[in-house]
Amino acid sequence: MTTLAPETYAKSLDCVHCGLCLDACPTYRATGRETSSPRGRIYLMRGVAEGRAALADLLQEEAFLCLGCRACETACPSGVQYGSLLEDTRTALVDQGLRRSPAARLERALLKHLVPHPRRLRLALSGLALAQRLQLDRLAARVLPARLARLLSAAPRVPPAAERVALPEWLPAEGTSRGVVAVFAGCVMPELFGAVNAATVRVLVRNGYDVWVPRSQGCCGALQAHAGDRETAHQLAAHNVRAFEDRALDAVIVNSAGCGAALREVTHWLGADAQAFADRVRDVCEFLDERGLRAPSQRVAARVCYDDPCHLVHAQRVRDAPRRLLAQIDGLELISHGDAAACCGAAGTYNLTQPEMAGAVLDRKLNALAEADPDWVATGNPGCLMHIAGGLRRRGLRARVVHPIELLDWAYGGDPGGAAGGSPFFSGAAKRP
Repeated sequence: MTTLAPETYAKSLDCVHCGLCLDACPTYRATGRETSSPRGRIYLMRGVAEGRAALADLLQEEAFLCLGCRACETACPSGVQYGSLLEDTRTALVDQGLRRSPAARLERALLKHLVPHPRRLRLALSGLALAQRLQLDRLAARVLPARLARLLSAAPRVPPAAERVALPEWLPAEGTSRGVVAVFAGCVMPELFGAVNAATVRVLVRNGYDVWVPRSQGCCGALQAHAGDRETAHQLAAHNVRAFEDRALDAVIVNSAGCGAALREVTHWLGADAQAFADRVRDVCEFLDERGLRAPSQRVAARVCYDDPCHLVHAQRVRDAPRRLLAQIDGLELISHGDAAACCGAAGTYNLTQPEMAGAVLDRKLNALAEADPDWVATGNPGCLMHIAGGLRRRGLRARVVHPIELLDWAYGGDPGGAAGGSPFFSGAAKRP
């Protein structure tokens, strides 16, 4: 009988089955099934580790039905490392050949052979951009089987080539330098959210930081770890630790919540040798809040709902910093909504592999946003940006989705006087609401 690793079993013993995690779990709320709760899944893991159950279909189904949002960690009074338990279990299931569906195999292939390779990813997304421009994607959706058509409809809209420009390697601070930071650009962000990366650089420079963007950095490995490919995740993590080690830095700045969580927890994969790197990782909003924001000069008149990315609020425990920054923008009205700290259902590739559950989870959030009726929804993770935007569009709601750093960029309002020497990242203010 196959089983789980001894360290997985040891971690599972921290769970006292109190049930305080249940109301925080999106899949439990959607199904009402004990096995679809963190407590139920840990019970399954423990049963396998103790030899009372086989490492088989039920655990496989539940381990990958889990969103990995880690809201249960925030709710847990015992400090259970659920995210680590889930990755351990998924890795064991994949390594022992228990996740064999065509969709799972395609996911692993794309995450191993496409996403971490910038040239391949750029070529693939350029092809998708051409298909979208010619509306071939809509034509294909009419003739494909329903599941494939749904996957195609969920594909992100690829931005214009002008927004898919590499960040400059070095940009000097505006005014007196307050320090040196590195920016983690990511794999998906440059191709789908280049405007967010550009806004991140602009805001850091305007706040007095010299910005370094290492050319040798790459994919963080989070998606691969979530899919059970720990070997690839570890290789990518080790590569990034090396990429950022050549310069004295105040921080490694990340604008993607999922990437930030993976980089901050890189010692789970690489051990104590990576601790110095992990200690420098900061979410961009967290960093600016800690160091003090230079007062924005422009008014942004808008009603904004801030929505917590799971891996920022639950994994990195950053909740109030983005709200404090947005509150400093003149004219911006920050309004609450009833589902802000709950998962939106994106969860990396989850909305592609588990579209029904992803949709059910998103519906709760869309209901809360419809009631609040904001002009903008601000959130700090690429999957959330895409998934919430798609849901708002399908519902016909008027709100648009934006990264908090873009709102700050709009509030600074424009060209800092040519400090970047003609860089397209300083060609003027970002498009405003």
